[in-house]
Amino acid sequence: MKASEINIRDPFVVYDNDTYYLYGTRAKDFGSYVGGMDVYVSNDLENWSEPIECFNSEQYGLNRKVNWAPEVHLYRDRYYMFATFTRENGKKGTYSLVADSLLGPFVPNSASALTPEDWQCLDGTLYVEDGVPYMIFCHEWAQIRDGEICSVRLSEDLRTAVGEPTVLFKASDLPCATDNRHNGFVTDGPFLYRTASDRLVMIWSSFDDKGYIEAVSFSENGRINGTWKHCEKPLSSQNGGHGMLFQDRCGELYFTMHSPNGPIGAERVRLFKMREIEKQPFFEFV
Repeated sequence: MKASEINIRDPFVVYDNDTYYLYGTRAKDFGSYVGGMDVYVSNDLENWSEPIECFNSEQYGLNRKVNWAPEVHLYRDRYYMFATFTRENGKKGTYSLVADSLLGPFVPNSASALTPEDWQCLDGTLYVEDGVPYMIFCHEWAQIRDGEICSVRLSEDLRTAVGEPTVLFKASDLPCATDNRHNGFVTDGPFLYRTASDRLVMIWSSFDDKGYIEAVSFSENGRINGTWKHCEKPLSSQNGGHGMLFQDRCGELYFTMHSPNGPIGAERVRLFKMREIEKQPFFEFV
């Protein structure tokens, strides 16, 4: 099947051993009670396999409601999936899962969510700085109105959070962010990337007055808990987002996101070749 036929949200691509692996939220019913996560496999970024189930959330009691935003990272020779599920107390939280293969099957690694028990949280991503693992995640706008991007240190085995989260910035800090779509300022889908010039950049999603966007922010001192600044211009204003960056087999940079952001059923994977630039927003479409 072609990428344009794949109906998922929150796409995440891993390249390994001459093969591409695509993960994402099953878009049916906006990822509610969908029973798990799939992976699609490709050799050329154009032709993809049918979905292969890589995690069954029903099997582990995690199909309570949301099954959102799976992303997979190689860490200490194993593959760790970070994905958001509804906790037993009804709050959303990001869990870590683990597998020995990119095809899965993934099994729970953390006993519960890595995010605070009484917070509504989503879209955790792994970032390792000086050998120390952190999870960057969203404290959801639906609970606090002005969504936040936060960081929390993780244990070396990625099973637990260590200490309290740190707020990196709020959605309303973004110059173009608006609250007229949701009666709140949205933070979605943070992804960290270090440029060739050693700048630490975060892409993440919010809303401006035209729709869903991919925003770009950067740490002034190049550290995760530094002071974060925000580019005036979004990376994308195509009513799409929750994106990430990856390199293909030739070392070329790609950006992927889902677009459009709705209605449910219309979402598709989009893949764009990119290049780094020195001026903001630090990337441009090729």
